Formats: sequence, C-alpha cells, structure tokens
Amino acid sequence: MSESRLIILTCNPESDDLALREARQALPGARLAAELEPGVLLIAPGEGSESAQNPFAALAAVWRDAPPIFARHIAPVDLVEALHGDADDVARLRDAVTAQLAPLIDAAQSFSVQARVLPEHLPYRPYDLNTAISEAVAGRTGADLDVREPEQVISVTVASVDGQMRGYLGVSAVEDNLSAWTGGMRRFAREPQQVSRSEFKLLEALDTFRLHLVPRGLALDLGAAPGGWTRILRAAGMYVTAVDPAELDPRLRHDTGIRHKRMSAETFLHGEPEPFDVIANDMRMDARDSSRLMLRFADWLRPGGFAVMTLKLPEQGRLDVLDAALRILRERYVVAGARQLFHNRSEITVYLLPGPTAHDGRRTGERARVR
Repeated sequence: MSESRLIILTCNPESDDLALREARQALPGARLAAELEPGVLLIAPGEGSESAQNPFAALAAVWRDAPPIFARHIAPVDLVEALHGDADDVARLRDAVTAQLAPLIDAAQSFSVQARVLPEHLPYRPYDLNTAISEAVAGRTGADLDVREPEQVISVTVASVDGQMRGYLGVSAVEDNLSAWTGGMRRFAREPQQVSRSEFKLLEALDTFRLHLVPRGLALDLGAAPGGWTRILRAAGMYVTAVDPAELDPRLRHDTGIRHKRMSAETFLHGEPEPFDVIANDMRMDARDSSRLMLRFADWLRPGGFAVMTLKLPEQGRLDVLDAALRILRERYVVAGARQLFHNRSEITVYLLPGPTAHDGRRTGERARVR
C-alpha cells in the first residue's frame, strides 16, 4: 500500500489522445503513466509543478469552471493497493479503504462506492467490491449510503499494470468527478416502447446539461426518423414537429401530438418561421454542414429556449472539424455546453442557447430551464 498523486481519466477509447491533450492543457506537465485499458488512462502530474501535491484538486478546479469536451470522468488515486488476483482481493480492498480512506469521508454527507474491475478473468466483479466496501465504510463512519445521488464517492479501480494486479483507490466530492456515474457511464433502462438506441443520447444530454423539457411546449426534431428523439420529446409532454423524408416508427404515426413533415430540413426552411422551445438535431451530416444548417434555424428558437445537436466527427482531423463547427454555431448561438457523452460514438453533443443575433438582434442570455 502506498500513497499516490495519480488521476484516473476515462473517455471514449477513440478520443483518448484528445482527452489526454485536454488534461495536459489544464494541468501543465501532466503525462500518461499507464493505459489501464482503452479509454481508461492513468495520469501523473509533472514533477515540480505547482499542482504536483494535489493534481486531482487542481484539475477538478479548472474543469469545474470550463468542463472538457472529451474527458468524461476523473477520479483521484489516494492509495495503490497490491492485489493477488484472487477472491481475497475483496477483503484486501475493503480493509485498505476502511483503514486509510474512511477517515476522509464526511459523515454528514452521503456516499457511494464506484468500483471497476477491468480484467475480465478475476473471481470477483464490481458488485462484490461495492457491497463489501460500502457496508464497512457505513459501519465505520455512520455516513448514509446513496447509490443514486451521492455527495461523495469512493472510487475503486482494479487493473493490471506491467503484469501486476493493483487497486487504485480514492475519495472525492461527486461534483469534482465530471460525472456522478462510474467512469461517466450513464446507464438508462431500455423501455418496451423504445424506438432506437439514439434515445439514450438525448436522455444523457438532458441529464448532463440539466435541461428540462417543458410540458405542452413546442419542439422541432430535425432528421427525426425513425423517431427516437421525437419519442423522448413527446413523452415529456411536448408537441413535436418531426422533419425527415423517411418514415417514423409505426408506434408514433398516430400520435396527434406529433406532426411529421416528410421533407428535408432544407425544404422545411422554405415555410413560414415558427417559434420552438426546443430544437433537436441528430442528423447524419458533416459537422460543419449541420452547423450551417442550424444557423438558419436560429430565428426559430424562442428566447429562453435551447437546442441540442450532435456533431459527427471524421476519423482524421477531428479537432479541426469540431473547432470549425463550433465557430460556425457561435455566429448565432451561445455554445453553453459541448461534451462527448457515454452514449456518443464519433460525435459530440452540443447544447445551444439563443445568441446575440437571433430574434432581430436582441441578445437573449437567458439560461434554459433547469431542473
């Protein structure tokens, strides 16, 4: 067992180079100490840097004010525990946490244990660690266990580095982790009426950016077919105009709260502009072309409304394409958030507010409604 000044950073495996770049920008001198598995990086601070004594706190402070796009989750490493890869590892990790990390837990705040076991061949899984450690910590500290909305988190990551099995352990405030979910992996239950996997992308965006869909509000869904985002908007009580030349899922066709315009978004623009509370865009287009299209819909977004869209990125030159798309969007919107979420693949989800030139030049700095 040893003290550590490491950070575990989680991201989309295809974007680990960009997430590492973000970490180095926020934490000058930071370096990659090890790749625990694709998309799970062990970050070490630069020697002699001002943040070297508490690099996690320094990184969390920067990203609290300016969240990264590609890094999805971070966790501190306060202890590194040598493991044997057998069933007794559960007791080893439980005892290490109880002895060394429990004193860091604020008994007045709720906590949860978020465990990851990266090797697949071990005789225990995250549930075993979560159960054993949470029971021991609750008994030792008297803090309340709250798995859904904890205020503080004990992070446990089991990984093999250079042939040695190790447990990386740390305690943090959940607000410092970028996500309240283990590794930023936001899970949703699949519903019987679900139309497509893309529904999870919108649900995660609403949760991440803390957006509220207003019942009886008006929503515009561009590139709607087969209707996953339309279903989520409609389930919240909104009236939805779904624009797509393709058919919607049969379960949506007879919903009187959905108006299906079987045409392209460009053709739909030729009609009379009408105000919407929400504009959604998950179209399979080049990110720059999709952003230019969104500019033409800026006057259709009501003051106080918001837009959510995905920007599809190519394999090469991703950062250049993303920067260009965001520059285009800023011509008429405020880019209030941009993140590569767990349910994104080669894309970024962007949250937009009306900008300075929308609505006859009136600046609308209103925040979207939040929960």
